[in-house]
Amino acid sequence: MASRHEKEQQTVRQAQRDINRLGAESDTIGTSAAARMATKIESRFKASNIDPDERIEVWASRIGRGLGLIFAIGLALYLFKTYVLN
Repeated sequence: MASRHEKEQQTVRQAQRDINRLGAESDTIGTSAAARMATKIESRFKASNIDPDERIEVWASRIGRGLGLIFAIGLALYLFKTYVLN
């Protein structure tokens, strides 16, 4: 049977784990969705997920992603002009 002191220590450790978990979750929840999305978009267009030693692959990814964004914006504008304004 555990002594009273051991039970108190176990309770304190559990409380500390709960506080740490809550702190980590509040950091995630506390940041705005717009800020998280902006960070994801920035890292996407910087090609952060690609090995920086592969310079050609990094620049090809940046160019391709940029052209894809331009194409998507152009398509959205075309569809808006064609179907909404007419």
